[in-house]
Amino acid sequence: MKILITGGKGQLGTEVTYYLHKLGYEVYSYGREDLDFTNCEEVSRLIHEIRPDVIVHSGAYTQVDLAETEVDEAYQVNAYGTRNLVVAAEAVGAKFIYISTDYVFAGEGQVPYHEFMACQPKTVYGLSKLAGEQLVQQLSSKFFILRTSWVYGAYGNNFVKTMLNLAKDRKELSVVHDQVGSPTYTYDLAQFIEKIMKTQMYGIYHTSNTGFCSWYEFAQAIFEEAGLDHIQVHPIETKDFPRPAPRPANSRLDHMAIRLNGFRDFRHWREALAEYLQNEVK
Repeated sequence: MKILITGGKGQLGTEVTYYLHKLGYEVYSYGREDLDFTNCEEVSRLIHEIRPDVIVHSGAYTQVDLAETEVDEAYQVNAYGTRNLVVAAEAVGAKFIYISTDYVFAGEGQVPYHEFMACQPKTVYGLSKLAGEQLVQQLSSKFFILRTSWVYGAYGNNFVKTMLNLAKDRKELSVVHDQVGSPTYTYDLAQFIEKIMKTQMYGIYHTSNTGFCSWYEFAQAIFEEAGLDHIQVHPIETKDFPRPAPRPANSRLDHMAIRLNGFRDFRHWREALAEYLQNEVK
């Protein structure tokens, strides 16, 4: 199978690229400097040349706060860039995997969001990613939409690396305790992508590690697993750390589609974190 990956230099794209390559797939991976997927002609030319069996679209505009003012740019990348890729995928008969986000939901209450619940984004980023989802559903006959949350891994910047770096010269940290969600290890998500792309069980899936925690609890777990018990973590509220774009208080994702389609669910976030810190962080 030929696999084309966008966002190939990003956190998830790099993980998927290495994982699929090790398994023997013919992988074509492109970062933003290699492929401008907002250019319809460039996308069409490349995909007709490679003729991939699967496109994993992990490239995106992800600057949540900046998107509040760079509205056109966010939609250009997340909506119309996605459209360009889907149209070209359909032309060559490729399956299309779109990496989406928990930000498509309102982020309110305490009930975990399953795949059939209404989307009500509260940010430009979330709205633009939902627009991408809608275009995928309208234009692709063979799509998987994978919504994920709180992603971390060996490549790129993430919350785990930030906490560990801060711990090098601090003994106390304050972390928000009123935002709850599901951390996601990129290696586990890459494994799921490899499994699902070989099927015809198309649709929307919530793909995070299982279990829930607040950012404060996530930070505590990071330091415990890393043997940094001397770091004191203090809980604060979101209002104490204002940002241009509102952060969802509820990023809990329920994996209904994984259950109903008979896939093995993701492992618990704490188990994934322990493996990541043992294997990846030196």
